[in-house]
Amino acid sequence: MDLTVLIALILASLVASLFGQGGGVLFTPIQVATGTSFHQATATSLFLIMVISFSATLVFRKAHEINWKMALALEIPTMLGSFLGGIISHWIPENVLLFLLAGLLVLASVFLIRPPAKINRNSRHGKSAWVWHFVWNDETYQLNLVLMLPIMFIVGILTSMTGIGGGVLKVPVMVLLFGIPMHIAVGSSAFMVGLTATAGLLGHVTVGHWDWRSSLLLAIPVLIGGQIGSHLSLRLDAGKLTRWFGVFLLLVAIYTVLHALGLV
Repeated sequence: MDLTVLIALILASLVASLFGQGGGVLFTPIQVATGTSFHQATATSLFLIMVISFSATLVFRKAHEINWKMALALEIPTMLGSFLGGIISHWIPENVLLFLLAGLLVLASVFLIRPPAKINRNSRHGKSAWVWHFVWNDETYQLNLVLMLPIMFIVGILTSMTGIGGGVLKVPVMVLLFGIPMHIAVGSSAFMVGLTATAGLLGHVTVGHWDWRSSLLLAIPVLIGGQIGSHLSLRLDAGKLTRWFGVFLLLVAIYTVLHALGLV
């Protein structure tokens, strides 16, 4: 393994775990930049997301930052969409997928850097079997499943097609649309992205995109960075974490567009 790629993967997994992401926002671009086809890079990225998710989940579970009931409920539609997205991607050109990836990153970054004022984080939906109320680690919030479940299904399709695992959109949706505290969204997302990635990888395996040999080799630096990033995440300010994550995603989006245009 090239030393530059090794260092890049360690840093990528560190940053991904820091923000409760699977790492695909960097794993896919890194592989594409080194000559791997986009479809194979996407499948490998999903496998690496599974690895980093397992590593990060161990840390966040110990810190009680994962809302297990919420995470498992949201993963049912996400995994269905992810499996479907992995299959659909086989018939979509690489450049189209790169632009799709960039678009998703820009959308997420804008919402994190400057959240729209019209979003009401403290809205009340009343009593309903479809509205879950949580008190978790002294935080109170609620989840409207009628809105969240179809959103998660679409998130699963889009992120599996681009190999980013889902956390890049799940965290903004949970924090901004439903008022879930950042640290709980990050911890829960760290667990959720592993399930999403598993379903997406199965879809890609179905159409022959996965190279398991290179995936196992790349998993080593990803495990190292994942542990470091997860521990750092527990010590950082949630507000600053949100804004810096938005800036980070915007930079990755710019790089992705430049690569799609053949400029880098």
